[in-house]
Amino acid sequence: MRTFVLLRFRLRQEVLEWSGAWWFLATLVVQAVIAPLIGLFVWSAVYPDDPTIARYYVAIILVTLMTESFEQHTFSERIYDGTISHELLRPQPVVIGVLGANLAIRAWLTLLGAPVVLITGLSLDTGFDWRSVLLSLPFVVLAAALVFLWTFLLSMTAFWTERVHSIVGFGSSLIFLFGGTAAPIGLLPDIWRQIAEASPFYAMSGLPAEIAAYGGSTAAALGRQLFWLVVLLVAVKFAWRAGVRRYTAVGS
Repeated sequence: MRTFVLLRFRLRQEVLEWSGAWWFLATLVVQAVIAPLIGLFVWSAVYPDDPTIARYYVAIILVTLMTESFEQHTFSERIYDGTISHELLRPQPVVIGVLGANLAIRAWLTLLGAPVVLITGLSLDTGFDWRSVLLSLPFVVLAAALVFLWTFLLSMTAFWTERVHSIVGFGSSLIFLFGGTAAPIGLLPDIWRQIAEASPFYAMSGLPAEIAAYGGSTAAALGRQLFWLVVLLVAVKFAWRAGVRRYTAVGS
């Protein structure tokens, strides 16, 4: 209970702090939607008679806005400038502050990006089934948790290297390629489709977007997301312990 109270307080604080940076937040929205919009234009041109392409990419845009993570900035920079030492001395988990910033930024991105999603959906007459949209919400939440854990895991490489931005950028590229933004997973050649579906990146993006756009069976999808959630939680736990040991060992 205390953890949730602390998280709620930190979230409120972060939301207020980020409210004064809406120009910067607007650039983050553009950065988030540009790749799905390019995918939308490309694949709509390839399959002009398939209305599901537009519906899928509108869903991808919204999922991207709701799941973006920037821990390479909000967390890794604290390692580089040494301010994480203050966080380690506080009587609360360091992840509280990281999560608070993450949720606040996502809330602002979703709010500022909603007009883009609405205009794109209406102009293309995507015709969503709102039962499928509601069904996809738990999967979007799990996708957001997966993207956070993945980005946080890669951001912790700042304990060992100064190239964390390149590492996180590479991780984001994997989500772009195998998550369903570069191309809907169903349009990939069989071997690449199987690789993408077996990876955690599909569960971070394309999977919830497909459920929102098409509906369909969800039991196997839920199992896939929960499996990768456990894997990443364990990986983050071990990486955090190893990173903190190294950080304190060098006298920081």
